[in-house]
Amino acid sequence: MSADDPTRSLRLGVAGPVGTGKSSLIATICRAMSEELSIGVITNDIYTDEDAKFLRSAGVLPAERIRAVETGACPHTAIRDDVTTNLLAVEDLEADFAPLDLVLVESGGDNLTATFSPALVDAQIFVLDVAGGGDVARKGGPGIARADLLVINKIDLAPYVDVDVELMVADATEAREGGPVLALSRKQQDTIDELSAWVRSMVALHRAGTHTPQDPGPMAPHFHADDDGGYIHTHDEEPDAVQHRH
Repeated sequence: MSADDPTRSLRLGVAGPVGTGKSSLIATICRAMSEELSIGVITNDIYTDEDAKFLRSAGVLPAERIRAVETGACPHTAIRDDVTTNLLAVEDLEADFAPLDLVLVESGGDNLTATFSPALVDAQIFVLDVAGGGDVARKGGPGIARADLLVINKIDLAPYVDVDVELMVADATEAREGGPVLALSRKQQDTIDELSAWVRSMVALHRAGTHTPQDPGPMAPHFHADDDGGYIHTHDEEPDAVQHRH
Protein backbone atom coordinates (compact mmCIF):
# COMPACT_ATOMS: atom_id res chain seq x y z
CA MET A 1 0.00 0.00 0.00
CA SER A 2 1.27 3.45 -0.85
CA ALA A 3 2.00 6.22 1.65
CA ASP A 4 -1.07 8.15 0.44
CA ASP A 5 -3.47 5.20 0.86
CA PRO A 6 -6.15 6.30 3.37
CA THR A 7 -7.40 2.68 3.74
CA ARG A 8 -4.36 1.70 5.81
CA SER A 9 -3.39 3.01 9.23
CA LEU A 10 -1.96 6.44 9.92
CA ARG A 11 1.71 5.76 10.67
CA LEU A 12 2.96 8.21 13.28
CA GLY A 13 6.66 8.43 14.18
CA VAL A 14 7.87 9.47 17.64
CA ALA A 15 11.50 10.61 17.93
CA GLY A 16 13.64 12.54 20.38
CA PRO A 17 16.71 12.34 22.60
CA VAL A 18 17.21 9.62 25.21
CA GLY A 19 15.10 10.08 28.31
CA THR A 20 12.62 12.63 26.99
CA GLY A 21 9.68 10.28 27.51
CA LYS A 22 8.90 8.87 24.09
CA SER A 23 7.63 5.58 25.51
CA SER A 24 5.54 7.33 28.16
CA LEU A 25 4.04 9.58 25.47
CA ILE A 26 3.09 6.51 23.43
CA ALA A 27 1.62 4.91 26.55
CA THR A 28 -0.39 8.08 27.16
CA ILE A 29 -1.79 8.05 23.61
CA CYS A 30 -2.71 4.37 23.92
CA ARG A 31 -4.43 4.82 27.28
CA ALA A 32 -6.36 7.86 26.09
CA MET A 33 -7.38 6.61 22.66
CA SER A 34 -7.44 2.80 22.51
CA GLU A 35 -11.21 2.69 23.02
CA GLU A 36 -11.85 4.90 19.99
CA LEU A 37 -8.95 3.86 17.73
CA SER A 38 -7.46 0.49 16.83
CA ILE A 39 -3.74 0.99 17.62
CA GLY A 40 -0.47 -0.86 17.15
CA VAL A 41 3.08 0.04 18.24
CA ILE A 42 6.55 -0.62 16.84
CA THR A 43 9.49 0.24 19.13
CA ASN A 44 13.14 0.61 18.15
CA ASP A 45 16.21 -0.11 20.27
CA ILE A 46 19.72 -0.92 19.13
CA TYR A 47 20.16 -4.28 20.89
CA THR A 48 17.15 -4.80 23.17
CA ASP A 49 13.36 -4.74 23.29
CA GLU A 50 13.20 -2.76 26.55
CA ASP A 51 10.73 -0.15 25.29
CA ALA A 52 8.35 -2.82 24.01
CA LYS A 53 8.60 -4.64 27.36
CA PHE A 54 7.81 -1.39 29.20
CA LEU A 55 4.70 -0.79 27.11
CA ARG A 56 3.52 -4.39 27.42
CA SER A 57 4.01 -4.35 31.20
CA ALA A 58 2.07 -1.09 31.40
CA GLY A 59 -0.90 -2.86 29.84
CA VAL A 60 -1.71 0.01 27.48
CA LEU A 61 -2.53 -2.39 24.62
CA PRO A 62 -2.76 -6.16 24.18
CA ALA A 63 0.83 -7.40 24.22
CA GLU A 64 0.67 -8.81 20.69
CA ARG A 65 0.00 -5.33 19.30
CA ILE A 66 3.38 -4.08 20.56
CA ARG A 67 6.41 -5.27 18.59
CA ALA A 68 10.10 -4.50 18.83
CA VAL A 69 12.70 -3.86 16.15
CA GLU A 70 16.37 -4.22 17.15
CA THR A 71 18.15 -1.84 14.78
CA GLY A 72 21.71 -3.03 15.49
CA ALA A 73 22.99 0.42 14.51
CA CYS A 74 22.48 4.13 15.19
CA PRO A 75 18.77 4.64 15.93
CA HIS A 76 18.29 7.06 13.05
CA THR A 77 19.62 4.55 10.54
CA ALA A 78 16.45 2.45 10.76
CA ILE A 79 14.05 5.40 10.57
CA ARG A 80 15.85 7.44 7.91
CA ASP A 81 18.56 5.67 5.91
CA ASP A 82 17.17 2.15 5.48
CA VAL A 83 13.61 1.80 6.75
CA THR A 84 13.10 -1.75 5.43
CA THR A 85 13.03 -3.55 8.79
CA ASN A 86 10.63 -1.04 10.33
CA LEU A 87 8.44 -0.92 7.25
CA LEU A 88 8.09 -4.71 7.20
CA ALA A 89 7.26 -4.70 10.92
CA VAL A 90 4.56 -2.05 10.38
CA GLU A 91 3.06 -3.90 7.42
CA ASP A 92 3.03 -7.21 9.32
CA LEU A 93 1.27 -5.54 12.25
CA GLU A 94 -1.28 -3.97 9.93
CA ALA A 95 -1.92 -7.31 8.23
CA ASP A 96 -2.32 -9.20 11.52
CA PHE A 97 -4.76 -6.71 13.08
CA ALA A 98 -6.47 -5.15 10.07
CA PRO A 99 -7.94 -2.68 10.03
CA LEU A 100 -5.71 -0.58 12.29
CA ASP A 101 -6.39 3.14 12.61
CA LEU A 102 -2.99 4.12 14.00
CA VAL A 103 0.51 2.63 14.18
CA LEU A 104 2.99 4.43 16.41
CA VAL A 105 6.66 3.94 15.47
CA GLU A 106 9.05 4.87 18.28
CA SER A 107 12.63 5.68 17.34
CA GLY A 108 15.45 4.73 19.64
CA GLY A 109 16.80 7.65 21.65
CA ASP A 110 18.68 9.97 19.32
CA ASN A 111 19.90 13.55 18.98
CA LEU A 112 18.19 16.79 17.96
CA THR A 113 18.68 16.10 14.26
CA ALA A 114 16.65 12.86 14.09
CA THR A 115 13.98 12.69 11.39
CA PHE A 116 11.84 9.90 9.95
CA SER A 117 11.71 9.10 6.26
CA PRO A 118 8.27 9.81 4.75
CA ALA A 119 8.58 6.33 3.23
CA LEU A 120 8.06 4.98 6.77
CA VAL A 121 5.66 7.37 8.50
CA ASP A 122 2.93 9.78 7.48
CA ALA A 123 3.60 12.28 10.26
CA GLN A 124 6.06 12.65 13.11
CA ILE A 125 6.24 13.92 16.66
CA PHE A 126 9.51 15.14 18.15
CA VAL A 127 9.80 14.98 21.95
CA LEU A 128 11.81 17.20 24.27
CA ASP A 129 11.49 17.40 28.04
CA VAL A 130 11.98 20.16 30.58
CA ALA A 131 14.73 18.21 32.37
CA GLY A 132 16.91 18.64 29.27
CA GLY A 133 17.01 22.39 29.92
CA GLY A 134 14.82 25.32 29.01
CA ASP A 135 17.19 26.42 26.27
CA VAL A 136 17.16 23.21 24.23
CA ALA A 137 14.04 24.14 22.25
CA ARG A 138 15.68 27.21 20.71
CA LYS A 139 18.74 25.23 19.61
CA GLY A 140 16.74 24.02 16.63
CA GLY A 141 17.71 21.22 14.28
CA PRO A 142 15.61 19.24 11.80
CA GLY A 143 13.74 17.26 14.44
CA ILE A 144 12.70 20.31 16.44
CA ALA A 145 12.04 22.56 13.47
CA ARG A 146 10.28 20.26 11.03
CA ALA A 147 8.33 17.56 12.85
CA ASP A 148 4.56 17.80 12.47
CA LEU A 149 4.27 18.33 16.23
CA LEU A 150 6.84 19.23 18.88
CA VAL A 151 6.02 18.00 22.38
CA ILE A 152 7.65 19.53 25.43
CA ASN A 153 7.20 16.72 27.92
CA LYS A 154 7.18 16.33 31.72
CA ILE A 155 6.09 19.92 32.37
CA ASP A 156 5.04 18.92 35.90
CA LEU A 157 8.79 18.71 36.66
CA ALA A 158 9.50 22.29 35.55
CA PRO A 159 9.51 23.82 39.08
CA TYR A 160 12.13 21.28 40.17
CA VAL A 161 14.54 22.03 37.29
CA ASP A 162 14.01 25.82 37.16
CA VAL A 163 12.44 25.85 33.69
CA ASP A 164 9.91 28.46 32.55
CA VAL A 165 7.50 26.37 30.47
CA GLU A 166 5.84 29.35 28.81
CA LEU A 167 9.21 30.68 27.68
CA MET A 168 10.30 27.24 26.46
CA VAL A 169 7.09 26.94 24.43
CA ALA A 170 7.59 30.44 23.02
CA ASP A 171 11.19 29.63 22.04
CA ALA A 172 10.07 26.38 20.43
CA THR A 173 7.28 28.11 18.50
CA GLU A 174 9.77 30.64 17.17
CA ALA A 175 12.25 27.89 16.21
CA ARG A 176 9.40 26.15 14.37
CA GLU A 177 8.21 29.35 12.67
CA GLY A 178 4.78 28.98 14.23
CA GLY A 179 4.48 25.19 13.89
CA PRO A 180 2.45 23.43 16.59
CA VAL A 181 4.03 22.96 20.02
CA LEU A 182 2.35 21.07 22.86
CA ALA A 183 3.36 21.27 26.53
CA LEU A 184 2.51 17.87 28.02
CA SER A 185 2.32 16.10 31.34
CA ARG A 186 0.86 12.63 31.71
CA LYS A 187 -0.46 13.90 35.07
CA GLN A 188 -2.42 16.82 33.58
CA GLN A 189 -5.58 15.73 31.79
CA ASP A 190 -6.03 18.96 29.83
CA THR A 191 -2.66 18.43 28.12
CA ILE A 192 -3.54 14.80 27.37
CA ASP A 193 -6.79 16.01 25.82
CA GLU A 194 -4.82 18.40 23.58
CA LEU A 195 -2.53 15.58 22.46
CA SER A 196 -5.50 13.30 21.77
CA ALA A 197 -7.20 16.02 19.74
CA TRP A 198 -4.09 16.47 17.60
CA VAL A 199 -3.78 12.71 16.96
CA ARG A 200 -7.49 12.52 16.20
CA SER A 201 -7.18 15.34 13.66
CA MET A 202 -4.25 13.63 11.92
CA VAL A 203 -6.18 10.36 11.68
CA ALA A 204 -9.14 12.24 10.19
CA LEU A 205 -6.94 13.99 7.62
CA HIS A 206 -5.36 10.67 6.68
CA ARG A 207 -8.71 8.95 6.30
CA ALA A 208 -9.94 11.80 4.12
CA GLY A 209 -6.86 11.48 1.93
CA THR A 210 -5.99 15.13 2.50
CA HIS A 211 -2.75 14.68 4.46
CA THR A 212 0.48 14.53 2.47
CA PRO A 213 3.55 13.25 4.37
CA GLN A 214 6.29 15.87 4.36
CA ASP A 215 9.99 15.07 4.16
CA PRO A 216 11.65 17.04 6.97
CA GLY A 217 14.94 16.79 5.10
CA PRO A 218 18.13 14.90 5.91
CA MET A 219 19.62 14.91 9.34
CA ALA A 220 22.36 17.44 9.99
CA PRO A 221 25.97 16.21 10.30
CA HIS A 222 26.59 14.99 13.84
CA PHE A 223 29.38 13.43 15.88
CA HIS A 224 29.56 9.80 17.02
CA ALA A 225 32.10 8.80 19.66
CA ASP A 226 33.89 5.47 19.35
CA ASP A 227 37.07 3.73 20.55
CA ASP A 228 39.11 5.62 17.95
CA GLY A 229 37.88 9.02 19.07
CA GLY A 230 34.78 9.34 16.92
CA TYR A 231 33.60 10.46 13.51
CA ILE A 232 31.26 12.87 11.78
CA HIS A 233 28.17 11.16 10.34
CA THR A 234 26.35 12.84 7.46
CA HIS A 235 23.14 12.02 5.61
CA ASP A 236 22.76 13.23 2.04
CA GLU A 237 19.45 13.59 0.21
CA GLU A 238 19.63 10.10 -1.24
CA PRO A 239 18.77 7.35 1.30
CA ASP A 240 21.75 5.24 0.27
CA ALA A 241 24.25 8.10 0.44
CA VAL A 242 25.55 7.79 3.99
CA GLN A 243 29.04 9.05 4.62
CA HIS A 244 31.40 8.66 7.55
CA ARG A 245 34.22 11.17 7.82
CA HIS A 246 36.86 10.58 10.50
